[in-house]
Amino acid sequence: MSALDTAVHGLRALIAEGTLRPGDRLPSEGELCERLGVSRGSLREGIRMLAALGVLETRHGSGSYVSDLNAGDLIGSLSLTVGLLPLASILELYELRRALESHAAALATARIDDDSLAELESLLLELEATVDDDEQSRLDHQFHMRIAEIAGNSALASLLAVFRARSRAYRIFRTDDAGEIKLLSDAGHRAILRGLDSRDPIAASAAAASHVAQTEYWLRRLQPDAIGLTD
Repeated sequence: MSALDTAVHGLRALIAEGTLRPGDRLPSEGELCERLGVSRGSLREGIRMLAALGVLETRHGSGSYVSDLNAGDLIGSLSLTVGLLPLASILELYELRRALESHAAALATARIDDDSLAELESLLLELEATVDDDEQSRLDHQFHMRIAEIAGNSALASLLAVFRARSRAYRIFRTDDAGEIKLLSDAGHRAILRGLDSRDPIAASAAAASHVAQTEYWLRRLQPDAIGLTD
């Protein structure tokens, strides 16, 4: 194990065992170096790494503190690595997305209100009316993330946001099959909304899973050269 690994694992252990709690200021560098058996350079690099992951927060002139350790915020840091995955690896995540989107839709049926239904209906009307690729991507993402928010689990919503952000880089609506894909996509959104409107968790869950599976199908069919990767 490298000195950096020792520093990171040592800091993580202090937090996991409760020696350092959310909001606590880290002890001095000298004390931590002695406790963990690492140099100041390795310790500082370990602190920077954990800060990038949202575990620690460095305040200028004050020191480093343990973050609130909010599950949603920590999961969001996965975007640093998921954003680097190639399409082949993204496709492996679609099994997870199917399960997560399906679960989010099912949860949302018990928590959705009339105002939220009206909001989703308005989004779908905009989405169905547009053929602009960027606008479709934005509205599609907004529709699905609103459902995740209604589901009421911030960790679930954060994980879906990470997965969806990378998937959105592949623009299947710019391909020769865009017309067919849009028809199926619009129909899938409508099926999800019908399940939510009827407060039917089975219907909403099945529609969400089917919708994600459709996107996965097109990505597999069109990869790799037919899909433009955007910034």
